[in-house]
Amino acid sequence: MSNNLTESSFLNSPLFGIGLMIIMTACFSSLDASAKYVSNELPLLMVMWGRYFFHFIFITIFFLRGEPRDILFAKNLKLQILRSVLIFCAGVTFWSGLMYLPLADCTVITFISPLLVTILSVFLLGEKFGFHRWGCVMIGLLGVIFVIRPGMGIAHWAVVLPLLSALFYAIILITTRVLGQRENVLTTLFYTSIGGLILSSIMVLFFWKAPTPIQWLLLIWLGLLGAVGHFFMIKAFEKAPASLLAPFNYTSLIWATFLGFFLFGDLPDAWAIIGAIIIISSGFYLVKRESSPAVV
Repeated sequence: MSNNLTESSFLNSPLFGIGLMIIMTACFSSLDASAKYVSNELPLLMVMWGRYFFHFIFITIFFLRGEPRDILFAKNLKLQILRSVLIFCAGVTFWSGLMYLPLADCTVITFISPLLVTILSVFLLGEKFGFHRWGCVMIGLLGVIFVIRPGMGIAHWAVVLPLLSALFYAIILITTRVLGQRENVLTTLFYTSIGGLILSSIMVLFFWKAPTPIQWLLLIWLGLLGAVGHFFMIKAFEKAPASLLAPFNYTSLIWATFLGFFLFGDLPDAWAIIGAIIIISSGFYLVKRESSPAVV
């Protein structure tokens, strides 16, 4: 009896949410690395289509076990559609950046998402922040400059793409937290897949190229990683507050660095490492301030 109670307590604890968040970062880093690999062989929009088509197949087979009406009924349909479109846009911009930039560098740039959440909270939610939090945002943006190094003959125009992806992801974080308090996790998972599937299915008609058997397997792999990753993300936000989970999103840099080196022979240079340290430090400090509402 006590063992069952202990297990139940752990499964409903914030610690379990942290574990889910770390697994999520591993899934998404593997998804990005796989997409970068297969994008060398297939058009990007075909890769996006495969990711969403098989994502939808997997959640239909393994996750949608309740009454279809329960899953399809969204309490906030407009927000579900917005989140779905934003996830598609974030994926397209990030994966487009991966065609030109190393995986770890793109990942570091997207680490400004929590800082962008702070900025967007002012305009979207009417929140007010003081000197410390705004200073934290400015320092984090300085870290991005270290990574992209404009004016030093190193920056590539494609750095704009992961920056856009970071902006989309920041809005996704806000909508996920709102939906996590109101919606069935499977409802959100369903709309995540169906929105991307509709958009990619329309666009892929203009870029279709017959995949080889190996390429089909890679597209199926993308769908599996996407479905599992989003499921873990949504469940993590159910188990723990965003302020607690946010720092563990940085574990994706570990996965991205390992996968980037293992698959493509890429390693972040000294400038990118310095930028990552600055961005992550400002992110940790921001989370600490956010967890103390009385402090601005």
